[in-house]
Amino acid sequence: MEFSTLLLWIFAVICVIAGLAGLILPALPGQLLIFIGLLLAAWAEDFAYVGAVTIAVLAILMILAYAVDFIAGALGAKRFGASRMAALGAVVGAIVGIFFGFIGVLIGPFIGAFLGELMVQSKFETAGRAGIGAWIGLIVGTAAKVALGFSMLGIFLLARFV
Repeated sequence: MEFSTLLLWIFAVICVIAGLAGLILPALPGQLLIFIGLLLAAWAEDFAYVGAVTIAVLAILMILAYAVDFIAGALGAKRFGASRMAALGAVVGAIVGIFFGFIGVLIGPFIGAFLGELMVQSKFETAGRAGIGAWIGLIVGTAAKVALGFSMLGIFLLARFV
């Protein structure tokens, strides 16, 4: 094995492992790292086993995972009867929460939906339900993101070894 191929494999494994951790940890772009790692692994073998179609499917799954991640909190808030402002607040809270680490990611959508709902109507109970909905959406979104991340890995392995 050439040195450059070995280096590609090392970086591929590091990216995939970091990406799997990043599916849960807010500081790492998990989906992107998994995609880059799998792309490097395919490149290490000159795309002999994993070709353009598989790479395109992996890219679509990566984009879908990002979309699910950002939209889930808003949909959760909406499901609990929140207003449009609360749903928007959940999305903003999720984005702002990233800058405050793990705790920010956990409570950002709740706070955003809560404050968004309070802007529309000043009932703490309704705002609280909107916040809980956003938090449930975050949990469901994280579960979907993890499932999509492992699906990316599974599709790559199927393409490579089957």
